[in-house]
Amino acid sequence: MSILAQNPDTAASETDAAHDDVADISTAEAHAGLMLTALGLDVSDPGLIATPGRMVRALREMTTPPQFTPTDFEVTAEPGQLVLVRDIRFVSVCEHHVLPFVGVAHVGYVPRYRILGLSKVARVVHHYARRLQVQERLTRQVADWMSGQLDAAGVGVLISAEHTCMTLRGVGAAGSSTKTSALSGLLLDDVAARAEFMSLATGPA
Repeated sequence: MSILAQNPDTAASETDAAHDDVADISTAEAHAGLMLTALGLDVSDPGLIATPGRMVRALREMTTPPQFTPTDFEVTAEPGQLVLVRDIRFVSVCEHHVLPFVGVAHVGYVPRYRILGLSKVARVVHHYARRLQVQERLTRQVADWMSGQLDAAGVGVLISAEHTCMTLRGVGAAGSSTKTSALSGLLLDDVAARAEFMSLATGPA
């Protein structure tokens, strides 16, 4: 039996489902309108009448984790072979300022018994990115999911992102990026394996 099928967290979690069930769009739109009004904006203006609704729908889309069902297969690679999916583009929302941060994730692992369908690696990243989030936690959540679901011999996740809460406001550090990594197993303990992951993840495509 697939080890993925044994774990109830293979699709959206109960928390994610609850997020979908409790959404009250009409109330959210009303409050969004009140917030804009409190900021001195005239929401009766023709250009702003539909803005509260658009705000709510956009934020709901960006904070609703997409459900997915993993597809795994028996290992066909040689023992110790690294599998890497790089340049997975994602958009998440900073939980401190409710502003987007946009980046790319590189996810690698050394299979032990099972390998994950390649497109599902990207779905794991999007699943954890689509919520109010911080980059450090996102990196660790993806790594923990890969490690726990696949019982991989080693996992590495490297994320680079631009945070608009820093580039568009406050310090206004345009062009800056934040990099985070989470490594475990062989990709943490084995110097050569770690170097291979970092080289493939950060080198030319």
